[in-house]
Amino acid sequence: MPSIGTGVIALFLAIGFAMTANIAGARAGTLFTAFPDLINPGEKYVFYSHGFIVEGTNETPVHPRFGTYDFPAIKAALSASDFNLIAYHRPASTDPGAWADKLAMDVHALITVGVPTRNITLLGFSRGGMITAMASSKLAMPDLNTILMASCGGWINARPDIRLAGRVLSIYETSDRFGTCQPLIGHSKAVTSFTEIAISTGKEHGAFFTPRKVWVEPVLRWISAEK
Repeated sequence: MPSIGTGVIALFLAIGFAMTANIAGARAGTLFTAFPDLINPGEKYVFYSHGFIVEGTNETPVHPRFGTYDFPAIKAALSASDFNLIAYHRPASTDPGAWADKLAMDVHALITVGVPTRNITLLGFSRGGMITAMASSKLAMPDLNTILMASCGGWINARPDIRLAGRVLSIYETSDRFGTCQPLIGHSKAVTSFTEIAISTGKEHGAFFTPRKVWVEPVLRWISAEK
């Protein structure tokens, strides 16, 4: 039988790689601003939900006390890792419950095409964190990952029906009025793992308006950690 030359083998490998890439659609580290047309079941997907001030059409709104919310810079920082980031820009006057339903449906869409629940993370800041908590509660999946940043406030007592499940990370700023998520975890009996980090930048709620290493790096490590 004639031997196959190394050049032919290399060609076959290249063709196979190209076909796999075409089927996969998106490489790890891709940023999506809409739900991806093609999903790779072997990759991780993270949904980032921004704060209330970004709702509308301006991606860099300025708060009189906390400064500029740099949504593009945050997206860039979070997508420079080993997962795919889905970061929607919510329209003005978004209904939190309706948007939580959308996130929950998107998670189901990923799972339907083969993405393991353990490779999906819901990440939210401020109102985006409340929406994230609502979506996580609706899903009630023991393998889902949820990250809340400066998200836990008075709404927790007003919404005792919201209960998280799965693996949870909370990050809050000590100078901010939004503090620990422990009360939420206290009545979320399906939480399998809870980690909370307190940062102290002195920037209050604005600590999360830009991609500061003090919160970005723990988020990236937690998402990338083996589960």
